[in-house]
Formats: sequence, structure tokens, C-alpha cells
Amino acid sequence: MKTKLIRYGVLIALVALAESAFAQDAVQSAVTGGWLEAVTGGLSEWLHQAGEDELTAMGMFMAADWVVKAVMISLAFASVLTWLIFFAKTADLFWQRARLKRGFHRMDAHGTLAGVTVIFKTGKGVVGRMVHAALRERDRSLAADLDKAGIKERVSSELGRIEAGAARSMMSGTGILANIGSTAPFVGLFGTVWGIMNSFISISESNTTNLAVVAPGIAEALLATAIGLVAAIPAVIFYNLIARGLGSYKVMLADVSALVERTLSRDLDLAERTSGNVAAILPVAEASELAEAAE
Repeated sequence: MKTKLIRYGVLIALVALAESAFAQDAVQSAVTGGWLEAVTGGLSEWLHQAGEDELTAMGMFMAADWVVKAVMISLAFASVLTWLIFFAKTADLFWQRARLKRGFHRMDAHGTLAGVTVIFKTGKGVVGRMVHAALRERDRSLAADLDKAGIKERVSSELGRIEAGAARSMMSGTGILANIGSTAPFVGLFGTVWGIMNSFISISESNTTNLAVVAPGIAEALLATAIGLVAAIPAVIFYNLIARGLGSYKVMLADVSALVERTLSRDLDLAERTSGNVAAILPVAEASELAEAAE
């Protein structure tokens, strides 16, 4: 009997908790829906008020011709794209330069390619690809008993291609900044010319030269040029900043490539000296064995 009462009590408690949870979810959804409705209503009201005032930026945009609107929207999209590319490339440059510097110091500290194979065993990153390319070419050439000078030449060629590929990959996206910086002012000027043309047509149709009637149309047209400059000026500045960062990145790539070549050359010379010492020791060992046999 007690067990049944306990079960009934637990069941009633679970039902009560479920009802309270459903009630909280309903209240939260109602609050969220009310918040969204309030934001949407406020935004629509602001757009309506801005559209009625033709002297604000939004009012001039709403009253502009569809061609001028298309120009403004495209320039605003180009401006947003400019900022996104700048932040993305800046973060990527910072990360890649830090990886290059860390890999350079690790390789320089070990002094041999064999010592850093464990660190770069996955072959990821520019430094890892360079190390694995040098080791792969060295093993292939030594297996075929090729000349040491040829090994260095082939490794240098492959490292150069890896270096060029890394620099080319880092430069992706900068062409968009160059295009925006060079074309955005002219696109805005096209919108301005189109808007002024429509303003003169409306002046001729209204048979009036009152400034209060003419000014809004001309202001709408000039807004397109302003948006074009807003998109073009940061694009040019960001392109120059990224180009300067890419220059330092290329220098770091060249330093890493040179370090890999020097380390490979050192390994080959050490291997040659070791093999020469072994060959020189073998005759001495044989002579001592003959002396012992004669005794």
C-alpha cells in the first residue's frame, strides 16, 4: 500500500513539473514573440517615418529611382564585403605568420630534418609540407644513388613551388578589394548621373525651377556617389594594408624555405662524413685482425 502511494505521489509530482515546464515555455514563447513583434513594429515605423522625410538618407533612398536604388544596394553590399574580407584576411595573416614563426624556431632549434619529423609528422601547414617534401626527395634520390647536388636542386625547386602556392593562397580575395576600390566611385557616379537626369526631366515636366522642388532629386543622386566613396576608400586602404602584410609573409616563407635547404644540406654533409669515417675505419680494423692472426 505504501509503495502504491509513493508511486502515485511521484506520478503526481512529475505531472505537476511537466505542467509547470509547459507553462514556462508558453510564457517564454509569448515573451519572445512579443519582443519580436515589438522590434518588427518599431523597425517598420522607423522606415515609414524615414521614408516620409526626403532629407534623410533612408528617405532619399526610398524616393530614388529603381536604377539608383540598385546602384546604392550594390555599393552597400560591396562595402560590407570589403569589411568582411579585411577582417578575414587580417586574422588569417596573423595566424599563418604565427605558425610560420613557431615552425621556424622549432626547426632551427633541432638542426636536422630527422629531428622535426615527429613535430611535423602530419605534414599540415607550410612548414610541414616543406619538411616532408625535402625528406621525400632525399629518400628517393638516395634510393636511386643520385648525386647530392641534384638532390639540393630538386628540393629547392619543390620548395619554391610550395612557397608560391602558399603566397597565392594567401592573396585570394585581395583582387575583390582592388576591384571595389577602383570601380565603386564610377558605379556611384553612374547612379548620380542617372538621378540628375531624372531630376532634370521632372523639372521640365513640372515647369518650375524652385529649389525646394529640385533639391530632393539632386540629393538622391549625390547619395549614390557618397555611398560609392564609402565603399571605395576603405577598400583601397585595406588593400594596401593587406599587401604590406603579404609582403612580410612572403619574406617569412622565403626564410623557412632557406632554412629547410640549409638543414638538408647539413644532413647530407653529415651523412657523407659519417659514411667516409666508417670506410676509413674498416681497413684499420682489417689490418689489426691480420696482425693478430700473424702473431
